[in-house]
Amino acid sequence: MKYDIIIIGSGPGGYVTGIRASQLGFKTAIVEKESLGGICLNWGCIPTKALLKSAQVYDYLKHVDEYGLKAEAIDKDFDAVIKRSRGVAEGMSKGVQFLMKKNKIDIIDGFGKVKPGKKVEVTAEDGKVTEYDADNIIIATGARSRELPNLPQDGKKVIGYREAMSLPKQPKSMIVVGSGAIGVEFAHFYNTMGTDVTIVEYMPNIVPVEDIDISKQFERSFKKSGIKIMTNSSVESVDTTGNGVKATVKTKKGEEILEADILLSAVGIKTNIENIGLENVGIITDKDKILVNDYYETNIPGYFAIGDVTPGPALAHVASAEGITCVEKLAGLNTETIDYGNIPGCTYATPEIASVGLTEAKAKEAGYDLKIGKFPFSASGKAKAAGTPDGFVKVIFDAKYGEWLGCHMIGAGVTDMIAEAVLGRKLETTGHEVLKAIHPHPTMSEAVMEAVADAYDEVIHL
Repeated sequence: MKYDIIIIGSGPGGYVTGIRASQLGFKTAIVEKESLGGICLNWGCIPTKALLKSAQVYDYLKHVDEYGLKAEAIDKDFDAVIKRSRGVAEGMSKGVQFLMKKNKIDIIDGFGKVKPGKKVEVTAEDGKVTEYDADNIIIATGARSRELPNLPQDGKKVIGYREAMSLPKQPKSMIVVGSGAIGVEFAHFYNTMGTDVTIVEYMPNIVPVEDIDISKQFERSFKKSGIKIMTNSSVESVDTTGNGVKATVKTKKGEEILEADILLSAVGIKTNIENIGLENVGIITDKDKILVNDYYETNIPGYFAIGDVTPGPALAHVASAEGITCVEKLAGLNTETIDYGNIPGCTYATPEIASVGLTEAKAKEAGYDLKIGKFPFSASGKAKAAGTPDGFVKVIFDAKYGEWLGCHMIGAGVTDMIAEAVLGRKLETTGHEVLKAIHPHPTMSEAVMEAVADAYDEVIHL
């Protein structure tokens, strides 16, 4: 059977690409070895948010007296929390199945491998091998938890994010290695549920890719919640011979032994590019990534790659955007390339973090003369009324032309607020235009306008 487009992988890159390709009139098939929706929907973005929501509700219940309410015998059911998360993921996967049928996309179950001559070989679970032809092949195989040589994962005592979502019982103590989004989200979840959590981070600050002010505020909030944090530290080895784990941690003061029931390794991701035929086709890779042009074509015509397997940010929304851009270009549309300087990043712990554009340090390195404004949620009527006064909005502008260089937020609901900055930067909005765009009161979003006002010495509520 021949297709216009065959996509290998059905994550947020693959399935979104398939739908857009079908809308554009391409006869499309998707190869998937496991579950529709990929890691993001089944073992990543969606089920983790379900876990975090349960933790948030549990935390609210433990503090109902702060809202003038009373509740007794507040407790948790860890198994039920995990079950709810899995149920949310399963429901979303069924939703993707519906979208595939609606858009007349063929699903080919099995492990996909690219071959020369624009062919895809699929090995089914029973071992049967079938070959398919396509005018265009898009690789969207994603990534998995990265394993370090000194932190081999056994899936029981030393685990990755996948096992962290479905543990058979709640650990009393946990070491989290790495403080990127995955690490801190699980640290927050387990800490809120009552696990004793320690974060070990190699860099000087947790969430190290964020603006330094965000990192410092986030660390204060985590420490306040009872999470132990060790920065400038690295796990050198792990002993799993006992009942739990013993981690040897190298710090500036020397080595320290940490003991816990479980160690979660959250030190990044490893792309799924092994054994999928890249070498046989001649597709070039570098540093574990498939090299592509601005429209995601590899060095071999007719073979494309999107999402985590390419050098861009490993984010679900980036994979989706790349896939749409790729097939729209194939359809001959006047397609704009993606601006990777305007990709929002979100972390869904409590407090949430959301950011886009340059940090203050990066903006200074680039030589800009800056106008910087900050507005704390402690001065926000909506935040105070909601009982979420921690955090702030920070905006960075070019003093000369008013260009919105960056926006960094920490606090309740900021992952929903960051889109204003993304859209504003896309439309080349200046600081004065944000000031003159009336924001509703009382809302958390007012803090964006107030932060901009602070940058231009016009702030009202500080």
